[in-house]
Amino acid sequence: MNNDFVASPHDREIVAQLLGREPSGLFAVVVRDNDGVPVVIKNAPFLADGTPMPTLYWLCSPDALIAVSRLEAAGGVNEAEAEVDSTALENAHRRYQTERDAHIPLDHGGPRPSGGVAGTRIGVKCLHAHYAWFLAGGDDPVGRWVAERIASGS
Repeated sequence: MNNDFVASPHDREIVAQLLGREPSGLFAVVVRDNDGVPVVIKNAPFLADGTPMPTLYWLCSPDALIAVSRLEAAGGVNEAEAEVDSTALENAHRRYQTERDAHIPLDHGGPRPSGGVAGTRIGVKCLHAHYAWFLAGGDDPVGRWVAERIASGS
């Protein structure tokens, strides 16, 4: 598991600055902006203390965070849930969970992260998590919906 979540000391420092705190677990930078600054990190499925971490992809770009936060504040979670095909969303949650769970040893006996995107199994909980996965290459209909809204300035 650990080999998939190795950040350089420089990336750890930058991500800590972007988050405003030290990361609580292992991660790797999977999307960068044109200047090389981390935009999306991929988290290990457990924090350093063993706590399950359901959110595999985490948005850490201040510009992206602001854009998605504005969309959420304007009712984006409910809009996305109403406009995105529910079957496509269920399938996305399953794919996300499968991808995250592939990083958990088969013999792991303790608590495990659960759910799909942002730890939920149905519906939309967090546009940030969906958008992060989409930016990282995930087939996420909500992330695509967010990207379209941001691009159009909605």
